[in-house]
Amino acid sequence: MSESLDLAAFPADFTWGTATSAYQIEGAVAEDGRAPSIWDTFSHTPGRIDNDDHGDVACDHYHRWPEDIALMKRLGADAYRLSIAWPRVMPGGHGPVNAAGLDFYDRLVDGLLDAGITPNVTLYHWDLPQALQDRGGWTVRETAEHLADYASAVAGRLGDRVTRWATLNEPLCSGWIGHLEGRMAPGLTDLTAAVRASYHLLLAHGLATRAVRAAAPGAQVGLVTNHSTVEAASTRPEDIAAATRMDGHTNRWWLDPVYGRGFPADMRELYGVDLPERPGDLETIAAPLDWHGLNYYFPATVTDDPEGPVPHAREVRLPDVPRTGMDWQIDAGGLEALLLRLADDYGVRELYVTENGSAFPDDVSPDGAVHDPDRARYLEQHLSACARAVRKGVPLAGYYAWSLLDNFEWAYGYDKRFGLVHVDYATQARTVKTSGLRYAEIIRAHRESHA
Repeated sequence: MSESLDLAAFPADFTWGTATSAYQIEGAVAEDGRAPSIWDTFSHTPGRIDNDDHGDVACDHYHRWPEDIALMKRLGADAYRLSIAWPRVMPGGHGPVNAAGLDFYDRLVDGLLDAGITPNVTLYHWDLPQALQDRGGWTVRETAEHLADYASAVAGRLGDRVTRWATLNEPLCSGWIGHLEGRMAPGLTDLTAAVRASYHLLLAHGLATRAVRAAAPGAQVGLVTNHSTVEAASTRPEDIAAATRMDGHTNRWWLDPVYGRGFPADMRELYGVDLPERPGDLETIAAPLDWHGLNYYFPATVTDDPEGPVPHAREVRLPDVPRTGMDWQIDAGGLEALLLRLADDYGVRELYVTENGSAFPDDVSPDGAVHDPDRARYLEQHLSACARAVRKGVPLAGYYAWSLLDNFEWAYGYDKRFGLVHVDYATQARTVKTSGLRYAEIIRAHRESHA
């Protein structure tokens, strides 16, 4: 066991999990009544995805879920963060529920519980039904209201067995990358649309929080957001101001409203877009949470870029720093800093790292194994950061490694592999990597230390 990994810092009931999302692994995009999502549309648009890949089959989890549960059990994971495919449950985005779609998640939840694995369900992980996009998607208020109806239907069916719920995954990606940068579905590059989408996403979170609690009394409801630490590239006042703007764009815009502070005034002025506010919305958005999920991958160092797009801050590539196969800087200290910020600045009472992981090129060796020491090292470094945060008083209750499986990595297609388990997409053969074995060893050692 690595000396730097302070497993004694983690409480005895610390949650050890893995995470995935529906569109990235399920496949079966036209089976049992599922309708297209914006990601089906986006991925089948030529040039949008590396190699023109798509999620039509992905990891075929829709048919192979018992095998995947067995893999979780082999790793020793006691929890699994999954997402529900909205277009599988409500193909039209609202209205009638597709019984066959809900039946799949019913079987999956039962299978997890039979294996002693706790399901942590995310209601929205980016796969908006295309039918709703055709009526305006996240730029219109009705989509937020429809998410609440969908949340009520899912919680009403699964809430007798699922207690931990997340309303949204990474609304920043849906709002900014999908509507402002155009690199994710629905592929827009429109600041007004992006700001309106960001507002309705957070409103949807608040409405869904209320809906889940009404449908499943006792539910523990949270929100999953992704963040980066932000540093100025120099001591120039312009760069320091750029870092403040980037922090607002990446962090404060998504946290302040949820924790009762409203939308940051400096960012509202910078965007210059009127928010589609109605009386009572801010109270809805700030509904008290039972827990908060942090997704962390990389830090940001920025310089002033007055001619560039909002937030007029350009990321600077630092030389001589370790990077993943995504070309993302590796900085475990950023995870510690963000955990402390959420606990100290926002008063989060129960925190989870709901995603953290790394992509590296992987190959199956002649011996049939997948040796990925870089990913194992990344895992250790970031768990060490978690342990330091706990020692400093952060109420960290669990860690979900991203990802259980290599999968469809959105605009990057299948070339980027984040899994603890290697997937041969031609045969769907699964192979636990060295990093997966290392994670299992860490989990086992922690449990033995509290036995």
